[in-house]
Amino acid sequence: MRMTTHEHGLWAGGLPPEGTELIGRRTELARLRELLGASRLVTLTGVGGVGKTRLALRAAADARPAFPDGVWWVELSALRRGSLLEQDIAEALPLTDQTTRPMIDILSDYLADRELLLVLDTCEHLVEDCALVAEALLEAAPGLRILATSLRPLGIEEERVLAVAPLPVEDAASLLAARAAETAPGSPADRPELMRLSRRLDGLPLALELAAARLGEMTVPELADRLDDRFAVLGTTDSVVDEADPPWHQALRTTVGWSHELCSPAERLLWARLSVFAGGFDAVAAVGVCADEHLPHETIPGLLAGLADRSLLVPATAGRSGPRFRMLDTIRDFGSFWLRGVGEEHALRHRHAEHYRSMAHRADAAWMGPDQLVWHERAVAEHANLRAALEFCLAEGDANRAQDLAGALWFLWVACGFAREGRHFLDRALALAPSPGLVRAKALWARCSTASVQGDAEALGRFSAAFHAAVAHDPDETAAVGDIQLRGRVHLANGQMKEALAVFETAPPSPPHDGRYPAAWFMAVSLEAFAHVFLGQAVEAAAIADEMRAACAGRGETWLRAWAEHMRALAALGLGRTEEAEALARAAVDGKRHLDDWTGIAMNIELLAAAAVRSGRAENAARLLGTAEVLWHTIGVPQSGVPVLIASHTACEDRTRELLGDEAYRTAFAAGRDAGPEAGIAYALAPPPTG
Repeated sequence: MRMTTHEHGLWAGGLPPEGTELIGRRTELARLRELLGASRLVTLTGVGGVGKTRLALRAAADARPAFPDGVWWVELSALRRGSLLEQDIAEALPLTDQTTRPMIDILSDYLADRELLLVLDTCEHLVEDCALVAEALLEAAPGLRILATSLRPLGIEEERVLAVAPLPVEDAASLLAARAAETAPGSPADRPELMRLSRRLDGLPLALELAAARLGEMTVPELADRLDDRFAVLGTTDSVVDEADPPWHQALRTTVGWSHELCSPAERLLWARLSVFAGGFDAVAAVGVCADEHLPHETIPGLLAGLADRSLLVPATAGRSGPRFRMLDTIRDFGSFWLRGVGEEHALRHRHAEHYRSMAHRADAAWMGPDQLVWHERAVAEHANLRAALEFCLAEGDANRAQDLAGALWFLWVACGFAREGRHFLDRALALAPSPGLVRAKALWARCSTASVQGDAEALGRFSAAFHAAVAHDPDETAAVGDIQLRGRVHLANGQMKEALAVFETAPPSPPHDGRYPAAWFMAVSLEAFAHVFLGQAVEAAAIADEMRAACAGRGETWLRAWAEHMRALAALGLGRTEEAEALARAAVDGKRHLDDWTGIAMNIELLAAAAVRSGRAENAARLLGTAEVLWHTIGVPQSGVPVLIASHTACEDRTRELLGDEAYRTAFAAGRDAGPEAGIAYALAPPPTG
């Protein structure tokens, strides 16, 4: 799980932007307000393209003031397995619990005393899973309301269903006029002709959007005539085609099919091939997956632009590599149908998996360098596609590729806040085949890293032993360092500081130049400094942390450099240099927040509190402890369950209470806790208050 600053303020979730004005739907919005006030689960149902998601988004925005703990949007269309449903909900909430507790228990505990609205969008392919999770969460959290969108109801007792019908002709004509003004500004649109076209399209918003995209090429009467001809061939009905999967409204099926016919052969082929993407994609990915002799790579950008102009692709959040696109579910379903029809589905899914496996290897190779933040952003943006690639390899029973991809993504699991998901995929990949090899060894190392983040000492010991055996005869020097790192970490997990230190001290004095585990030396050195700190050897810890900071700075690396700054701050605190400790801890918080490392942020805010109380700023310390409390609550186990960290926290809290008194302590602590994480982190990053 992770919390992120990228899209909706500090935490993930919130609501996506509405983009365009919602036209009509006043009656449905009023009814939805009634239902949400009276019922704890409301499901919007209706055929594809009728506007369920758009209506839910407007209703959720209107309802926000009624929910003190927020309105949170969970997009499920890219999720292909129900086993990750609870995790997706947690990722949408400000909740990053990395422990091994069942996720449904974590969600239930988090939501138990909160009043919030959870929107589950596009549930139809996960109806049974959504129903089970909704029942469990509603039972655990009296203040929770759920709004779902689905082609069919979830089918549980508390559910109230609102069937979303096509727009009335007047509203449909208004929507068409608005889109026509955007597509062909300045072109007059006769109201009767708009109403004629709207009737022909049965008031389906997506059909109207697709038709409006053609208004730059023809007038409204011409467009209506063309559609009349189309319906004359296929038959006119306003019924739903139930035998289709998913069910299609005839008007939408006709309009999408007509849009398909109006595309060039190359655009049709690209449309079909793009359907293998989960979530969004950019031009680089489209070229990597879709280009071949039939679709030369140089033609892809122009074809993407053409599909976007026809509303067959919609813009998504842009990344560093340029604009990103996504497909609406209905458009993707049509493309998938054609991809199966031309016999390319398996080949394209294989290409998709290979593209993202290659990307994972490039990211792994570059992670310990100056492009770390770029790769962090890109990996998070491609999260849904990386998941889809892993699911394909696992479904194929391809142990080598599944372990290779899951192992190469260690940085996503460990450094980007997805340890629980990493455990899920690595366990499944490692279970496919027990045969030894370099690929399996890397997956074992990654699995050890997720176990460490989750505080799972048993799994860490078990997989560390397996890794030790796997690399016993490996000439790669970084593999030997990885073994040292893991064996020492096992001792740390068991509270054996001296034994851990003895292992870490066998690591080479500088990082090996090449190998499959370039981060291992830095991790081992960081943990060596940690052991020195908690053995009371602050001078030795400071020297090691300085060496590590310099090595990271020389590479332009951020993630482990911030850990080195944390260790150096701990050492400075042990040497009585509180101002130095505070400056280093603030630098570490700044580095960690760029990578969504919330455990690191919480640990450094605790360190700032300890420095503040030593400097006599007890109120400052109490407020920082309040902020840390909020962060630990979202992460899972306070102080990561590490005994020495728990002891340090307790000592800091006791000393702060002693200096302030109970009432003043509670007031200052509440100020930090209630300010919210964003304000709390800003407070921690600011120079300490004076006076």
